Amino acid sequence: MKTPLFHLQYELPVSQPYTENGSDTGAKLYIDLVDNDEVRHSLLATGKMSLKELLRWFATHPDNDTVVALPFTTRTPEALDFRLDGRKPRLLYIMRPLHTIDRLDDFLYSANAHLDDGATICCHSMTALLKRKLLEQKYPWGIRHLAVGQNYLWHRVCPKLALTRWLYFAVTKGKDRTFNRVEILGRIYRAGFEVVDEQFRQGEFFVTARKVKAPVDDIAPTGSPIIHLRRVGKDGKMIVVHKFRTMYTYSEYIQSYIFQYQNLQSGGKFKNDYRINFWGRLLRKIWLDELPMVWNMLRGDIKLVGVRPLSNQYFSLYTPEMQQLRTRTKPGLLPPFYYERHTPETIDEVQASERRYLEAYLKHPFLTDWRYFWGIIGNIILRKKHSA
Repeated sequence: MKTPLFHLQYELPVSQPYTENGSDTGAKLYIDLVDNDEVRHSLLATGKMSLKELLRWFATHPDNDTVVALPFTTRTPEALDFRLDGRKPRLLYIMRPLHTIDRLDDFLYSANAHLDDGATICCHSMTALLKRKLLEQKYPWGIRHLAVGQNYLWHRVCPKLALTRWLYFAVTKGKDRTFNRVEILGRIYRAGFEVVDEQFRQGEFFVTARKVKAPVDDIAPTGSPIIHLRRVGKDGKMIVVHKFRTMYTYSEYIQSYIFQYQNLQSGGKFKNDYRINFWGRLLRKIWLDELPMVWNMLRGDIKLVGVRPLSNQYFSLYTPEMQQLRTRTKPGLLPPFYYERHTPETIDEVQASERRYLEAYLKHPFLTDWRYFWGIIGNIILRKKHSA
């Protein structure tokens, strides 16, 4: 399993030291997979540089067909196409910050099209947390809170709401947007890249990623308070479930990345999942995030009690036997592991809990759901269990 050398569990503007000892299995493992000497040298030489140091380095190391550094003037997909003009570099440095690039998703998709599988991109951006800290340092106490609040509403809320989105892009032309770390990683994964290294250094967030597939062909996520998620339903058919948004935009695209490096907590969810935003943690504590799923229940996609509707990625973690057993019934709003006195901690324990429910349900559907419903309600009230 690859472990990114600079992977941080939380978004903190600090740097991790680079050493060559055996504990640094991330970048060292990735560097060992690079078969091009020039790419290997570039990655090792620039691994700790600030943006200014990178610019100076490329001033004395001109790009070629193997290593290409895109200048700051490259801010649109069309400009990227013009700069590369048929070249397929093994290493592509995107010097312009991602949050200032016009039509970023299209830009990353275009980068994917110009690269062969296994090629690497290096990029950087100012994140929402870093920008907030800069504002807090710039303004005195009292004013700083107004500045931070105004920046959040304008650059984080307005671009995502249908009523204000048009105004925001009419005024800003998409320049100098504010992305959080999760959204940056999600956009990179959606564009068909796999993150192999991420770090905060000297006031910016740097990401190194490798092309592993074609971009994801779907509708771009929205910032709407209600999200629509594709989940595995009865007979293996995909259904769309509705929930209040509790995670940052583009979170769904890094689920496999999170699974690689995060342990599971009670109920089989990810421990310390940094994709969950502030409001999401509050909604999950009082179960309001599941409220829109009542519409799915009224439509007949799910039932009141049943196994949790899973994404394809999470569903693939189950054994083939459990996958078949799960798809014999509709998923439910209230999952059976909330019935357990001791909530399952691992994926195996979750599967065991669901097996007990499913086998009982297939024998006695009504009595099983009746028993589980009141057991779940009791655990929610008496043991303060909340939505995971």
